[in-house]
Amino acid sequence: MMRRLMPPLIAVLAVSGLAGCAGEASDGGSEQAAAAAPAPAEEVTWEQVSTSDECECSDGSEFHYWVHEGAADKVAFVLEGGGACFSAATCGPTGGTSKVNLADDAPAGPGSRGEGDENGAQGLLDLDNPDNPLAGYSVVYVPYCTGDLHLGDRTQDYGDGVVVEHKGRVNATTALEGMAEAFPDAEEVVVVGFSAGSAGAPLYGGLVHDLLPDAEISVVADASGAYPGDAVITTAIGGLWGIFDDLPAWPESADQPQTAWSLPGLFVQAGRHVPDIRFATIDTAADSVQRTFTQLIGFGSTPLIDLIDANAAYIESNGVEVSAWVGPGTQHVSTAGDDVLYGSEVDGTALVDWLGDFLAGDDVPDVRCADCG
Repeated sequence: MMRRLMPPLIAVLAVSGLAGCAGEASDGGSEQAAAAAPAPAEEVTWEQVSTSDECECSDGSEFHYWVHEGAADKVAFVLEGGGACFSAATCGPTGGTSKVNLADDAPAGPGSRGEGDENGAQGLLDLDNPDNPLAGYSVVYVPYCTGDLHLGDRTQDYGDGVVVEHKGRVNATTALEGMAEAFPDAEEVVVVGFSAGSAGAPLYGGLVHDLLPDAEISVVADASGAYPGDAVITTAIGGLWGIFDDLPAWPESADQPQTAWSLPGLFVQAGRHVPDIRFATIDTAADSVQRTFTQLIGFGSTPLIDLIDANAAYIESNGVEVSAWVGPGTQHVSTAGDDVLYGSEVDGTALVDWLGDFLAGDDVPDVRCADCG
C-alpha cells in the first residue's frame, strides 16, 4: 500500500521592483502591472516511496521510486536507463556495464542537484517548462539498478563471486501498481523509457492497460531501437534474467514461444493486447551506446541504422504501428536533455514538436535523416 502523497509545495517568488513600481502608479497602472506579472511558480517536488523487501537493486540494496503529483488525469510512468549486464565480466564490480544501486542518485528526486537545491532537471523531466510536452503531468519515476532492462526476476550467480539480483520487473511493477493506486482516475498515461528503460517500455504499456483499462496509453521509447530480436540472444539473455518465468497472461500471446518476447517483439505483444496503444520510437543513426552494446552481443559489423530499420519493419509487419524518429549523429537519448529535445530538427521538423503532436494524439509521420552519417 503506497502511503498518501504529500501535496506539492508552492514557492512564492517576489518579483524584483514590483512593489515600488506599484506604489508610484495610479490604480489603473497598478492593476495592469499586477495583470502583467508572472504567476508564482510551482516548485517541482518529488516524494520518495519505499518498497517491500522483494524489491532490490543488483547488489541487494534497497530500491525506491519517486512520485511527482501534478494533474490527476495525466500521468507519465518513466523508466530510467543505466546499461545492462549478462556475464561475470559485464556484471562484475570493476568494468561492469550497468548501474548496481541507487547510492549516487540525486537525493531530492530525479534531476535535482542536491538537498534543498533548485531542481536541475532537463528535457522531459523539466516539468515546469511550458514547452515540455509533459508539463503539468503527474510522474511516477522508476530508477534503474538491476541490469535487466526492467524485465528480470531472478537471482543469477555468474561465477567468480558475481551474484546479481535481476529484479527489474519486480521493482517496476511495484511502482506501476503504486501509480494505479495513486492516480485511479488517469485518463492519459504515457510510458516513457530512456535507454535501457526504453527497451522494456512497450511491455509496461500493456501492463498499464491491465491496471487502468479506460486510460489512453502511449509509449515513447528513446534509444533502444537497434537491439535485434535475435532468437539465440533473446533466449540466452532472457533466461539469465528470468524474463520468461512470469510473462503476462495475455490471451493474444497464448502459446507464443519465448522468442516472441524479444525486444522488438514486446511492441508486437503489447500492440496485440491493446490495439489502441500508440508507440513512438526515438533513435539516432549512430548512437554511441547502442553501438557498444550491439558489439557486445555480436552485431558490431551491422550498421546501426540497418538494425533500427529492420526492427521497425518487423514490428509493422506484425500489424503494430510505430511512429519512428531517426536523427543523425551519435547522441544517446534525445529527450532527457534540453539541447537535443529542443534543438533537434530533421527535414524541417523539430523533435519537440513531433513528440508534442504525438502525445496530443495526432498522427505523426515517420522522420528519418536523409544523410544519417
